[in-house]
Amino acid sequence: MINSKFIVVEGIDGSGKTSVCQTIKKILKKNGIKKIIIVHDPGGTVISEKIRKIIKNSYQNEYIHHKTILLLFYAARIQLIENIIKPALKNKTWIISDRHDLSSLTYQGGGFGIKKNIIMKLKKMMIGNFYPDLTIYLDILPKFGLQRIIKRGKLDTIEKNNLDFFNKVRNSYLNFISKDNKSIKINANLKFNIVKQEIQNKLEAWLKK
Repeated sequence: MINSKFIVVEGIDGSGKTSVCQTIKKILKKNGIKKIIIVHDPGGTVISEKIRKIIKNSYQNEYIHHKTILLLFYAARIQLIENIIKPALKNKTWIISDRHDLSSLTYQGGGFGIKKNIIMKLKKMMIGNFYPDLTIYLDILPKFGLQRIIKRGKLDTIEKNNLDFFNKVRNSYLNFISKDNKSIKINANLKFNIVKQEIQNKLEAWLKK
């Protein structure tokens, strides 16, 4: 039996992360892995869910600074890692997470322009060398991602950003993923059945390593 692993699904809004997390769970089960939980970042604990609501919803007319949002993300992330993810991994449970630390580097860094060295210092202080065993990055053109989230209905605070913002986020993702040997890039512009098959092929190949 393979030791428990921490798998993260990343991508811009509208890339299909939520559906892909469920797909990964089914693939893992078909490959004999029984103990699996899915989490989302931010969220997963009582405190983290409260922070998630602050991040995703505008409160009255108060402007939430980008650095404030960055700190909120890490506050929620620490709760999730320490209270849910690490204990589950020790209990031989596999974790699939809808977003993790890379989202801060790409959204707050690439999108909102907070300097990379600030985020990296914060990351080191807050979560140290805790990394995913595998990152599955869903690459979608921002214009298609925006079309998907608009069809879903009401947009949250982050989803209301313009096309230029999401282009910056995507470019940041592509830059980081190109340097990460523990990542898999998936073309999420295609029909979902094709995306699922590509994920299955690559994930099963990874499981056999």
